[in-house]
Amino acid sequence: MKRTLLIARREFAAYAKTVGFWLSLLAFPVFGVLGGAVPILMKTSEPMREVVVIEEGPQAAGLAAAVQTALREDSERRQRRSREAAAEAQKTGGQSGAAAAGGALDQLGALKMRIVAPPADLAAAAPGQAREDLARHYLGDEVPEEARLDSVVLLDRTDGKPTARVWTRRATDDTVEDFVREALKQANRREVFAAVGIDPSVVEAANRFEPEVTALSPRSSSGGEVSFRDQLPGIIGLASGFILWSLIITGASILLNSVMEEKSNKILEVLLSSASATEILTGKVLGVALLTITVLLVWGGIAAAGLIGGLPQYAGMVGEVLLEGGLIGYFLAYAVGGYLMYAVLFAAIGAFCETPRDAQTLMGPIMMILIVPLLVMQLAIRTPDAPVVQIMSWVPFFTPFLMSARAPSEPPMIEIVGTMAGMFAFALLMVWIAGRAFRAGALSDVKLSWKAFAGAIGRGR
Repeated sequence: MKRTLLIARREFAAYAKTVGFWLSLLAFPVFGVLGGAVPILMKTSEPMREVVVIEEGPQAAGLAAAVQTALREDSERRQRRSREAAAEAQKTGGQSGAAAAGGALDQLGALKMRIVAPPADLAAAAPGQAREDLARHYLGDEVPEEARLDSVVLLDRTDGKPTARVWTRRATDDTVEDFVREALKQANRREVFAAVGIDPSVVEAANRFEPEVTALSPRSSSGGEVSFRDQLPGIIGLASGFILWSLIITGASILLNSVMEEKSNKILEVLLSSASATEILTGKVLGVALLTITVLLVWGGIAAAGLIGGLPQYAGMVGEVLLEGGLIGYFLAYAVGGYLMYAVLFAAIGAFCETPRDAQTLMGPIMMILIVPLLVMQLAIRTPDAPVVQIMSWVPFFTPFLMSARAPSEPPMIEIVGTMAGMFAFALLMVWIAGRAFRAGALSDVKLSWKAFAGAIGRGR
């Protein structure tokens, strides 16, 4: 036992004392925050598009007003949703939470587009090539910035139906194009209804109408209306599954690289002269497990500090879900079983390898297997009782991730007990198989292959 602990301490210190380990440890939450913040920053930093709308002749009369009406209705709709979001946030986070939610939605949802008056020469130009050339001119870089346009919309009708030619300064920006297309759809709908005698004001009122729909569930925290508090367990479950996946893969990969490096440098042979293969394997798995726990504690601390400092109105709810819902217990149990399965497997593969190229024979199929739960976890949040999710939850290689994601939906106890028992039974089988393979691989110079790996398990030497 003493030798096992010494190997575990050595394995932990070999990584924990390096600067690179701590940099990579902090990189995940930093890039996680950036991954969520960058799209928001990109959306909020978009410049306001200066758009000119011109009717190409008497046949296009009314289309410019239709586009302006659509823009006004879109703005009103977004403001209404912002107020609804602020009201929901006020229930959970008070006035500050409401203001933050409303402001964030305003920034994210606001359409960065403004209709401006056309330049005199562009408005007076004859439809056709002359106007097209002027449109090109006002979209070009040779025009002073204060007079430059972002888009010119030329409205017309073909066979009585609204059409548009949308010139944009940036060829990849389709925001104005998409908006104009929807606006002309609405205009055509109004005209079709008016042609059969339906009052246009009735059509506009029907377009503006948005029903008030309240989501209710007997399993909600209030026993009735569904709130963010009821959706939070699912969010935490999905996050737990992804975090668990990252932790297990990180730990198992560290173990694989450590064993490969020590075998290539003949350090593994030196260790085998003073400790058994079982002690070495156990010590390495335990040492990397301590590294994984360190990663989890650091990530958890950063997340807790960020919630308490940035979103205190939600920090209490998250703690309540984790503690009262028992999600921490499920997470830890599935983390132990999942790590044990993959860690011993990766260590056994590493015992046959001296370079990363040697490991590619078996690592490719294993990584393809590991991609499957990432895809299914997203389905497990909306429909945790879907047959495919339930069946795959019983597959030991998928159990840790899928059951962590499903735990908030309170699956039947028989599934929790059964999948957990199956996972730990399979983990023990993996320990036995990997122990035999590790012992054989550490003492041989055989290159890794499916045949050599299976033969080592069968012979155990």
